[in-house]
Amino acid sequence: MGAMKKSTCHIIAVLTVGVWGLTFISTKVLIGRGLSPQEIFLLRFLIAYLGIWFFSPRKLWADSWRDECWLLAGGIMGGSFYFLTENMALGITLATNVSFIVCTTPLLTAILSLLIYKKERATRGLIGGSLLALVGVALVVYNGSFVLKISPAGDFLSLLAALSWAFYSLIMKKMSGRYGTVFITRKIFFYGVLTILPVFLFRPWQFDVFGLLQPAVLMNLLFLGVLASLVCFAVWNVVLKRLGTVQASNYIYLNPLFTLIGSALLLDERLTAVAFAGTLCILGGVCWAGRR
Repeated sequence: MGAMKKSTCHIIAVLTVGVWGLTFISTKVLIGRGLSPQEIFLLRFLIAYLGIWFFSPRKLWADSWRDECWLLAGGIMGGSFYFLTENMALGITLATNVSFIVCTTPLLTAILSLLIYKKERATRGLIGGSLLALVGVALVVYNGSFVLKISPAGDFLSLLAALSWAFYSLIMKKMSGRYGTVFITRKIFFYGVLTILPVFLFRPWQFDVFGLLQPAVLMNLLFLGVLASLVCFAVWNVVLKRLGTVQASNYIYLNPLFTLIGSALLLDERLTAVAFAGTLCILGGVCWAGRR
């Protein structure tokens, strides 16, 4: 891979994370319009799945059942479970809270990688950064619970989402050397849609179908389904393959900055002093831990 290709990957990684930072706001708008977390996810991934067939290889299955099971796990960890927990969190807490807590994903990815692969030892930076980031998460949760009187459930759901994406990153690391990016992405969309369906047995669809034609609803769904899912998932899997899991995941640190700017302009969310201190601890901790 040439130097230009690698530099292009870095630029694409920043742009992708920027789009994902705005998805917190887009999802928050859709929840405000009456869509449930599972409805938003189903529509988002269904649009992406239908779209990817236009340029996806017609290969239906992985080369082995073991690999197919790994792709199923990817569809759950990077699809249904991740977005269900994240969307539920956005329904009960601030978009900025969710974004800042989810940005601990690279740190969780690094820790899981150490535990699973055992090729590296935990450095002082990783341990110190982890502790500092945990302090930051605690401050953000405290800010939501006591200063803003928000249920801490949203913050814990955000942590679950971050952990789920960390597992997804490791699964993609395992699969990316065996299959093409578009094939993997299509399978993730398929299993994401498939594994969200049981949720509707407990929480049936309620949103009026004709309401999907409202300009605000339609534009946000197309943004989430086409740009943030179809385009960004395919691109991100390339970035993971070219830059490596840990290096690529480090760009997720920038995610909250885009959310912060967007939520201040579009949702009128403001950071309190406590939340700002927690934010600095999280960003400082993850940067410290991932410095090497």
